[in-house]
Amino acid sequence: MSDIDKEKSYPVEEALKLVKENAKEKFDASVEVHFRLGIDPKKGDQQVRGSVSLPHGSGKTVRVAVFAEGVDAKEARDAGADFAGGEELIEEIKSSGKTEFDVAVAQPQIMAKLAKIAKVLGPRGLMPSPKDDTVTANVVKAVSDLKAGKVSFKNDDTGNVHTIIGKVSFDVDKLVDNFEELLDTVTKLKPSGAKGVYIRSVSVSSSMGKGVKVQI
Repeated sequence: MSDIDKEKSYPVEEALKLVKENAKEKFDASVEVHFRLGIDPKKGDQQVRGSVSLPHGSGKTVRVAVFAEGVDAKEARDAGADFAGGEELIEEIKSSGKTEFDVAVAQPQIMAKLAKIAKVLGPRGLMPSPKDDTVTANVVKAVSDLKAGKVSFKNDDTGNVHTIIGKVSFDVDKLVDNFEELLDTVTKLKPSGAKGVYIRSVSVSSSMGKGVKVQI
């Protein structure tokens, strides 16, 4: 176990090595990335929201629900969706209030019907959105991407973004590749209205571990 200097920013490879060495969880913890952004989260034109296909996956088993009709629902299930259906799935969620999935995907034509369960999906961050490619006509590709390690993210009320790039058990080089793909994606999403320094700081950590600042 190596000491982490809270005041120091480390090269990304060294930072991720420190995360792995200092992970104390008794399970294969996720490796998290935390961005502090120079945005005003109260302004609608300064929201940062997107998704990234991690080169080596997230290491996390993602449960996917697809809102689609007919043959598209069947194809979504064949592609690995945990739940797929149209109005019957919507009614089931409305009556039970249960959402036993991590991500929801929907065809554009069914989005209006999701109004019935907006109060269930919305507060849990499960409402599909075109901004993270979860509203799409190609539900099969969306399911395949999510199962392969595509992760979505958006800024919180303090202007920070938190997401995962893998597991502590991943090799450092794979975590580095995933980190760089995420960093590139977040950089490209800079809102035109954001002034000054956009990415103010970045840190990495295990799920319950200490944060390590990264040089950017």
